[in-house]
Amino acid sequence: MFYYLFEFIDAIWDVLSVNFLGTGMITTFWFLLFIEFPRYYVTDFAVAAYHGLTFNSRRKKRDAARYELYLERPLVTILAPGKNEGAQIYKLVTSLSEQTYQNYEIIIVDDGSDDTTPQICRDLLKRGFIHKYFRMVERGGKASAANCGVEHATGKYIVHLDCDSSLDRDAIEKVLLPFYMDRRIKAVGGCVKVRNSDASLCTSMQALEYLRSIQVGRMVTSRLGIYHIISGAFGAFDAEALREVGCWDIGPGLDGDLTQKFRKAGHKVWFAEDAICMTNVPEKWRVLFKQRKRWSKSLIRFRVRKHKDIMWSNRNFSFSNLISNMDNILFDCVFNYVWLFYMFQLIFANTDRLVEIIMVGFILRSAFSICAFIVMMCITERWREERHLGAFLLLYTFYMGYFMRIVRLVGHTEELLMRTSYNDPWNPKKTSDIARVENM
Repeated sequence: MFYYLFEFIDAIWDVLSVNFLGTGMITTFWFLLFIEFPRYYVTDFAVAAYHGLTFNSRRKKRDAARYELYLERPLVTILAPGKNEGAQIYKLVTSLSEQTYQNYEIIIVDDGSDDTTPQICRDLLKRGFIHKYFRMVERGGKASAANCGVEHATGKYIVHLDCDSSLDRDAIEKVLLPFYMDRRIKAVGGCVKVRNSDASLCTSMQALEYLRSIQVGRMVTSRLGIYHIISGAFGAFDAEALREVGCWDIGPGLDGDLTQKFRKAGHKVWFAEDAICMTNVPEKWRVLFKQRKRWSKSLIRFRVRKHKDIMWSNRNFSFSNLISNMDNILFDCVFNYVWLFYMFQLIFANTDRLVEIIMVGFILRSAFSICAFIVMMCITERWREERHLGAFLLLYTFYMGYFMRIVRLVGHTEELLMRTSYNDPWNPKKTSDIARVENM
């Protein structure tokens, strides 16, 4: 067995030394080495190292912030809008009852449900498990439901949750601490992880993705000052600042849109990598494809079109906002088209050694992924439960390198050419029509 292993390694080395070492490696794998590696590996490793080295100073700041939080004990409004989420609301309320921070009110806004949500919510209200319940007879969309809740919120801070979310016991406390660590912070994103990671291969891939792209990736962009999206599944906002920016605009792409509005208003946004929210993700590839295509369309709608003024000098201009927006547009959109060109060039210019290139590229990407996974395990608070995800690293290379790129390419192209995000049934037609007119 070991004889064949050594023979395989020796064969790989021969391929590398003959065909790729030196300028051959650069010309063949330029996309990986000059676009992906600096952004997704070098930067992540550097920020993660800094994160570890500053552990003691961050702990002191958190302790001081926790003291101020409990000294003030502000009322927090926990807002959960949703449609046909009756079966999930009890689980959400149960997880909230176990929170370390308990000075809160719960507002549930029913966005025109046609299941048992009204009966369940009225029962929870009667029994004192939730504090306010509002029902929209006609569906208006998630933004309309959330804005309705804000109108009736009395808390100093508003924590927005998806109804199918469940929180770690200290999640509310930890998502509030950044407000007391830096008074310029007016919006904080919580860390969303996958609850049903073992349901299928599809969910396992997403669990790895969320761990890498959200817990590590957003921690990195937050520390660099270019954090650009607070997840709707778990985000906290200064109530006064939220009303100042006009709350949620109706239409698709709510999360990134609201984050942009906070940044443009001059407020600081932050990511709390240790405030953990668990959520279910699609278990089937077809459903995942549709979800991510919708997310990709949103990037074009609000970053390229609606908030394009963030990219030139005006009264709200900020260099960090420019970099934040361009980072998202370049790496999540533009470079996907560059990747497509790179793949065609790679295939047609190297037909005689394509198998070798695929093999070496896979080895390089897998090696980088293993290093990235080590960083994930150093950052995550539940490495014992998540370490088994390392078994999927080789498949993850194909998941992120091909499947997700193709999904984004389809979504971006559709939105650029046909503005199809306004036709998505996820959002009510009437609100999409209004948003289309407002954003022309």
